[in-house]
Amino acid sequence: MEPAITDFINDNKIATVCFITKEGKPYCINCFYLLDEENHVLMFKSSSGASHDEMVLPNANIAGTILPDSIDILKIKGIQFSGKILSKEDVDKFKLSSQYTKKYPFSLAMPGYIWGFC
Repeated sequence: MEPAITDFINDNKIATVCFITKEGKPYCINCFYLLDEENHVLMFKSSSGASHDEMVLPNANIAGTILPDSIDILKIKGIQFSGKILSKEDVDKFKLSSQYTKKYPFSLAMPGYIWGFC
């Protein structure tokens, strides 16, 4: 991953992540994310019982965007991404949950799952 892209991802914290429902319709969420630079994995937390909870399935295709935390309308920039959701085993293998809760300790107060995609 290019250093400019990594820097941009690390300098911001909210992404829009888009899933496809069982009916083939797009569904987007906004979420806090974290980049595991070593494994090139972006991670986010899905709240238990949320309508998108059942859409987050291992190997599911997703896409999304990251915009800066503050926007200069004369120089708008952002990144787009796509990838596949990792399995629970990969989430455990890469220790994504502990990385995420270290960055966002308030996430411990919300039931849910840490997901990763690459």
